[in-house]
Amino acid sequence: MTGKTISECYEDVCSEHDIKRNPDISDILEKTSETGNFTLKLTGNNRLKHIQRLCDDDVCALSKCLQSNECVTGLDVRYNNICDEGAGHIAEILKADNSALRSLDLMFNDIQTDGAHIIANSLQHNDRLLSLRLSGNKICNRGAMHLAHMLQVNNTLQELELADCDLATQSVIALSIVLKSNTALRSVDISRPLLFSHQEEWAVHFSEMLAVNCSLVELHLGKMGLTDTGMERLTEGLRLNHSLQYLDLRCNRVSRDGARHLAGVLKQNSTLEIIDLSSNRIEDEGAACLSEAIAWPGCILRELSVRSNSIRTEGLLSLAQAMKKNKTLTHIYIWGNHLEESVCQAFRELISSGRLPPEQTDVSAYEVDGQVFLAEVFQSLRKRIYCADTSNDATICPHIREQHLVPLQP
Repeated sequence: MTGKTISECYEDVCSEHDIKRNPDISDILEKTSETGNFTLKLTGNNRLKHIQRLCDDDVCALSKCLQSNECVTGLDVRYNNICDEGAGHIAEILKADNSALRSLDLMFNDIQTDGAHIIANSLQHNDRLLSLRLSGNKICNRGAMHLAHMLQVNNTLQELELADCDLATQSVIALSIVLKSNTALRSVDISRPLLFSHQEEWAVHFSEMLAVNCSLVELHLGKMGLTDTGMERLTEGLRLNHSLQYLDLRCNRVSRDGARHLAGVLKQNSTLEIIDLSSNRIEDEGAACLSEAIAWPGCILRELSVRSNSIRTEGLLSLAQAMKKNKTLTHIYIWGNHLEESVCQAFRELISSGRLPPEQTDVSAYEVDGQVFLAEVFQSLRKRIYCADTSNDATICPHIREQHLVPLQP
């Protein structure tokens, strides 16, 4: 296939192996300019037109094209119908001696335990891939255990996403144990596992990991069932951690006591810059604790989401006041709480004075008959800060926020 374009290679492979050609793949490959390194995007969720989602045969043909291609450094095949067989074909790319892939996005396909095992085995000897996203595939506990075993020997992978993969307590704990010694991973997402124990053993293990890990900068622990007790355990490790910058705790069961433990960390920790507490229940007392920490000399928190936390006037006003005292906090998201008029006035003042730029919050003030209200602006805390660049070194990257204004009266 030397000297041929990737489009020509695809056509030849389909013909040679009697694979039915996918017209959408052909169309995208024909439009692909093979100058420099690039990410090949073949996602199955195009809302503008009906597309034929990738199946295992499609991946087989692509695999044969990409094994010797040095330009495609990223492969994005989210939202397709790739199963374990297709995972095996992708593993062939990863095992190739001259594999150029540095990022692989397989989110929301039909890969299960065996597919995860195959991919994990291929990565034991791969020293090129930086980012692996498997969120939304039901790899289950055994699949995640295979990946944890792989991380004991792989010292290249820097980003791993395993959200909504039906992980169980055993594999979550295994991943935390691996992270005690793995110094390559920078970003990990294990949100929404299937944890049935009320003892929150995983929080104890993650606390122990955070106390010694010096490489993680981003950790997503959303929908873990985390309670105040678990938060207390987790903060014990956070107090000793000196690398984590982004902590995602959205959609848990954290209340005022958990917020108090987290506030104690913010007064001591010198690295935490972004915290997502949206969809918990910290209420006024929890918001007041966080406000005190934000106003504390030396607190470096830059972005905070407390959306949908049952916070009323007292707590929201304390947050607004804390922003006046400490200029470090530049982004705050408060929609979904109880926005009385005094709160609306306080945040209108923050926005109009320039202290809180309109693009760095999720509310916008407007006035009707002399009364101030806040409208929701569809902006939110950035989903991630760490990304593996397919052509350069991995880096902390910006996030583009969508902006849509919807005026809603309380």
